[in-house]
Amino acid sequence: MRWENLTVESGGHGRAADAALFGADAVVSRTFDTPEFRGITFHEVRARSIINRVPGASRMPFEWTVNPYRGCSHACVYCFARKTHTYLDLDAGIDFDSQIVVKVNAPELLRRQLGSRRWPGEHIAMGTNVDCYQRAEGRYRLMPGILAALRDHANPFSILTKGTLILRDLDLLVQSARVTDVGVSVSVGFTDPELWRTVEPGTPAPERRLDVVRTLAEHGLGCGVLMAPVLPFLSDHPAQLRATVGAIAAAGATSVTPLVLHLRPGAREWFMAWLAQHHPHLVRRYARLYADGSYAPKWYQRRITRQVHELAQEYGIGPAHAGMPRRIRPPEPPAPAVTESTQLTLI
Repeated sequence: MRWENLTVESGGHGRAADAALFGADAVVSRTFDTPEFRGITFHEVRARSIINRVPGASRMPFEWTVNPYRGCSHACVYCFARKTHTYLDLDAGIDFDSQIVVKVNAPELLRRQLGSRRWPGEHIAMGTNVDCYQRAEGRYRLMPGILAALRDHANPFSILTKGTLILRDLDLLVQSARVTDVGVSVSVGFTDPELWRTVEPGTPAPERRLDVVRTLAEHGLGCGVLMAPVLPFLSDHPAQLRATVGAIAAAGATSVTPLVLHLRPGAREWFMAWLAQHHPHLVRRYARLYADGSYAPKWYQRRITRQVHELAQEYGIGPAHAGMPRRIRPPEPPAPAVTESTQLTLI
């Protein structure tokens, strides 16, 4: 693999452009003979930078990210991040699902960078490239240290995940929300179990993800749902959209934000191969719909957005502003107990 080709983007925090994030001599590759990790190779690295600036041309509504992993065992066939594996001379298909880069020093490195005078204390988004609560996190436990560092520096952050493992860190999320803005969103694009098994084979089932939304709400931490992706001709029928929005509302989500499938290079080839295997009758329809590039036509995106927003209004939830943080109010201190002796002193 070409580790030296993995560099900080121009304008990244604290390092010049083209500075290697780590060298080949810092990589340790491991496999674990347990059912949940069978077939997966973990490449442990010591990163030189962990806070990354989002490129200026990006559509993302935030400027800074932290990504403790590269590659993702969720194995979602549509994942837009697949092409990033080709920078390491790995393929965007099976290698992306099974060759996972683990930045083992992420928590300590983040704590050091947050404490730097050069860090402006801006919002940090996590889970926007690959899921920080994917299966590897159960073994490497990087997120507790990351969350603790953000909490201790009162640095605002948000998390997007398909992973139920986030509930392990519920106490840290609640503690963080008492001192800074914390946003949590769960990704649930559809609730069809048969579609889920083939298109998102390494993820928890949609109903388990909605349990996460419900649990967070019960602990006072409002959670939005990114309804993504909506898959043309597979999960976009009005009855399917209604079922998904209804389930999201029943889970207590604070908002629902739809996002139609986009097929960037790397993801496009892998997804279309999956489509040809599982839904060959749709290959031509997809080729026509995405003939002009990575995104579905505006008219289609607007139609889906309108339908979902109308359903959300019907069910009593609304769209979120992208990247919008939500914050738990600190609990009010209990009022002092009033006793008879106290009352007598007022006479």
